Amino acid sequence: MFDLAGKIALITGASRGIGKSISMILAQNGAHVICISRNINDVQSVVDDITNKKFNASAASCDISSTDNVTSLVKNIIDEHGKIDILVNNAGITRDNLLMRMSEDDWDKVLNVNLKAVFTSIKVASRSMIKQRSGRIINISSVVGLTGNSGQVNYAASKAGLIGMTKSIAKEFASRGITANCIAPGYIETEMTSNLKDDVKSSIKEQIPLGRIGCVEDIAHAVAYLASDEASYITGQTLTVDGGMVM
Repeated sequence: MFDLAGKIALITGASRGIGKSISMILAQNGAHVICISRNINDVQSVVDDITNKKFNASAASCDISSTDNVTSLVKNIIDEHGKIDILVNNAGITRDNLLMRMSEDDWDKVLNVNLKAVFTSIKVASRSMIKQRSGRIINISSVVGLTGNSGQVNYAASKAGLIGMTKSIAKEFASRGITANCIAPGYIETEMTSNLKDDVKSSIKEQIPLGRIGCVEDIAHAVAYLASDEASYITGQTLTVDGGMVM
């Protein structure tokens, strides 16, 4: 367990999967987690699970592709809680297709949610961190951002862009006591991967030295570490959590 007592953590894409697990693990480590999703009912269910276990959490809805919505959300959080200590940019979407069949709209939607929204949230939330001269920014990328993937030109570009963005802001914010890091998950057992056929899963496992698909907690525990004081000397890094697949 890492001591995150008294910390205010904002997690986007918190209604299911990796985001839900991150929210639960950070709360278990003592943080007050603010769970963000487009659908308030979905994310409120996550908050209810957390508070029923006697941890601290609250919910808010936001269309993170809207700069105005993100700006207003972060301002309201700072007004209510006085600060943001931990920002976890987890929300992301896919609109897969081969390049020659990919529409401009599918490109724009993925880049707006996966990359531009992160730029906006960091720009707004970092003002509080700069003032308090401390903070943790953790962006959820993907191994696809490192390796590329056929049929995911937009998604791969957005996730690779996150890595470059993270390195840049790590350099900009280092003198203010703010760290910025990426986590690049490999294949993780979520709603998306649960629909894969058994033969596909077997093929995937053959590519993973540890011989298994990861679980959401594997990512959440890595986030908790990077959010903690124990990781205070780590910045500008991409932690690949993939069972050794792309080493």
